[in-house]
Amino acid sequence: MKAAIYRGFEAPITIENVADPGLLKAGAVIKVKATGVCRSDWHGWMGHDPDIDLPHVPGHELAGEIVEVGHDVTKWRAGDRVTVPFVCGCGMCEQCLQGNQQVCDHQFQPGFTHWGSFAELVAINHADVNLVRLPSDVDFVSAASLGCRFITAFRALVDQGQLSGGQWVAIHGCGGVGLSATMIASALGALVVAVDIDQDKLDLAGSLGAVATINGNEQKRVVESVLELTRGGAHISVDALGSAQTCFNSIASLRKRGKHIQVGLMVGKEARATIPFDKVVSRELEVIGSHGMQAYRIPPILELVNRKRLDPGRLVQSRISLDQAPQALMDMGRFSGLGITVIDKF
Repeated sequence: MKAAIYRGFEAPITIENVADPGLLKAGAVIKVKATGVCRSDWHGWMGHDPDIDLPHVPGHELAGEIVEVGHDVTKWRAGDRVTVPFVCGCGMCEQCLQGNQQVCDHQFQPGFTHWGSFAELVAINHADVNLVRLPSDVDFVSAASLGCRFITAFRALVDQGQLSGGQWVAIHGCGGVGLSATMIASALGALVVAVDIDQDKLDLAGSLGAVATINGNEQKRVVESVLELTRGGAHISVDALGSAQTCFNSIASLRKRGKHIQVGLMVGKEARATIPFDKVVSRELEVIGSHGMQAYRIPPILELVNRKRLDPGRLVQSRISLDQAPQALMDMGRFSGLGITVIDKF
């Protein structure tokens, strides 16, 4: 099969013909029809993920058609249109049995723990647990744009944050996750304040439903601005970027008993970010992590897409070929793109 592959961290990414993935008894092989280019893949290429073995094929936001299933698979057959969460579960550990496959004790992630979807084919184990059927009227590009960013934002706000209409939500960072969170929160009746240092991203956030935006390059007192706009602080605040500064700002801009949701990956020196625990205690704030979404929670999102309440395709700003993927992935570190880039030509 044709795939994008790298043999060293921060090394060149090349397009090559490599061996097709093997089929496991409980797994499925999927022909990739579309896959997103995500900053998490960039983190992997940079060497920030200890689970990656070299050489490696990135990619985890995928949608496609099953071409083959293993002997033990009961729910799927060749030709089925599917997507998959970026964190997959084993279906048998304590976490999975409690319905928390997103923190499975034996979790695996396409594009990280094994080869991913920047390729013509990708293998997914424990298919009965991890695959999600796509409705016929949800196209592959829209499904791939749900990827990790949209479903991560949905679970962060709805499952972890218990979002309700009329609440103030502050979104710190308007990349793919932040824009997804803006769209979701707005669609569910919340009032969104979007924060970023790129005015084009803020303009896009405004078009997706944000009622106010703050440019951190122009307004240095970000926390005070959020507190003023929200009349006392956000009910829910999301660090969608993953930096010490955005994490601190998110927590500090909450109203009493508010919830901070950490979605952006905290790696390297950012992993030990300073948290204003004086405010956490005195305001009874909640600091909550959020890591992906279980496969069985994705169908309700697809239903909202079917009913036109959510349109993840609006976040797709660029559709490229696999041959263009190496440059697109390497450019993720520059924070230069708007919305989501999807590979849909192989």
